[in-house]
Amino acid sequence: MNIFSNKKILIYGLGKSGLSAFNFLKNKNNIFLYDDNKSNEKNLNFKKKLISYKTILNSKFDRIILSPGIDIKTCKLSKFLKKNEDKVYSDLDVFYNFFKNTSITITGTNGKSTTCQLLYKILLKQKYDVRLVGNIGNPILSVKNVKKKTIFVIEASSYQLDYSKIFKSKYAMILNLSPDHIERHKTINKYVKAKFKLLANQSKNNLAFVKKDDILITKELKKRKFKCKIIKVKSKNNYNFLKKLNNDYFSTEANKENLSFILEISKKLNLNKNLLLKTIQTFKGLKFRQQIVFKKNNLTIINDSKSTSFSSSIGVLKINHNIHWLLGGIHKKGDKLKLPKRYFENIKAYIYGRNQKFFNEKLRGKIEYKNFNNLSEALKNIIKVIKKQRDIKKTVLFSPSAASFDAFKNFEERGFYFDKLLKKYSDEF
Repeated sequence: MNIFSNKKILIYGLGKSGLSAFNFLKNKNNIFLYDDNKSNEKNLNFKKKLISYKTILNSKFDRIILSPGIDIKTCKLSKFLKKNEDKVYSDLDVFYNFFKNTSITITGTNGKSTTCQLLYKILLKQKYDVRLVGNIGNPILSVKNVKKKTIFVIEASSYQLDYSKIFKSKYAMILNLSPDHIERHKTINKYVKAKFKLLANQSKNNLAFVKKDDILITKELKKRKFKCKIIKVKSKNNYNFLKKLNNDYFSTEANKENLSFILEISKKLNLNKNLLLKTIQTFKGLKFRQQIVFKKNNLTIINDSKSTSFSSSIGVLKINHNIHWLLGGIHKKGDKLKLPKRYFENIKAYIYGRNQKFFNEKLRGKIEYKNFNNLSEALKNIIKVIKKQRDIKKTVLFSPSAASFDAFKNFEERGFYFDKLLKKYSDEF
């Protein structure tokens, strides 16, 4: 049954996903648009579709498409949305309503984008008609020329899944789970529940791949039964394949684990093994995700600006030598540093940004640290230290373990700024 045709629809949030939803649905429905941020409405070509706050409160809608960035609890239309919660849907729901193509949906706390990108490249090389969409930056409703054989690789955030009602994916992956976005979901249980909506909506003939021995995943699987077939993934199960790899990118345990998900689904898709290995061998990862930006004369510099929690920094902290760790920003609520003691002496921390007190408390008595006014000052200090260590193997690790919004628009801007600083000081190291 088509539930998004010939309806009166409110699209709330005019970012990429909201505008793509409008363009997709505008010829089939009576659409109205609203955004809390009025600057998002300035350059629109369809201002006649905008609706005022007061008019919304006195209107009835058949469907409300909510952008993932909108928080029902704090937005201007909070009370209205709570009264009409049964009418709230996501762009994932709209997609599923119109397309019944094979989809592979990937979620988790860390590694989603990289895993999606690698799987997309693998399927392209294997001659599939494949689209990479979702939280990775390409709105799912912006796709064109979809055919029956088109496969979708979808990155899904907890925000998207939380608002979705009917979305279903033939293949689903939960890579890992650790406390994240608690300021939005309020409790870790609600965050986990949002992620597991992906499995809850699956049918008997669907497959779900989840990380084995992940505490939060294991706990949720014990709580309730799911109709789908669940495959528990562990990197050790793919030891022989990983042994053949000659790619430094997959030296961290986290990247090996993410790769193992791809190896497991490749068996179900009957992919060509030789071509699969060739594609993985040449994969360099995405920008600002454990990206090696300099390697020479006993010095390695890594730009891991994407790191927004301790859990996303752990893997790279474990495999490098004599680490000078740059971290700081806005900490994640409930975040904990779960790094074994044996690694502490290998690390010196240089803390900058808004929540220095939080990071001081987490590192005190474990890792030697200093506080700095800003990232530039911290990097200058590191350069002074490493100049005295010319004959020692060392790593400068920019892995903030925090959100970037105290000083930057997003992690990309933060990553570009770090690269800019490296160019500025390049003569010194």
